[in-house]
Amino acid sequence: MLTKDQVRHIAKLARLDLNETEIEKFTKQLSAILEHAEMLKEVNTEGVEPIAQITGLTNIQAGDEPRESTKSEALLECSPQPKKDGMIKVKNIF
Repeated sequence: MLTKDQVRHIAKLARLDLNETEIEKFTKQLSAILEHAEMLKEVNTEGVEPIAQITGLTNIQAGDEPRESTKSEALLECSPQPKKDGMIKVKNIF
């Protein structure tokens, strides 16, 4: 079973600000999930081939062939933003 300190640490890693009620709730829930995962270790999987998926589908990848890229001027023309010195002018973010 997880402790409240462990749940606080997990929440901190996930950048979650949990109150005490949530910490209590998640301590129980996360502990239950881990206990269920522990039960799966008892299953005899000897002779069972590991699989990633069961549909038989495979990814189709395009060939890695060199080709001419789009010219930056053509890409700049697609932007409705103002341009300056061959770049798109945007508002300052700082």
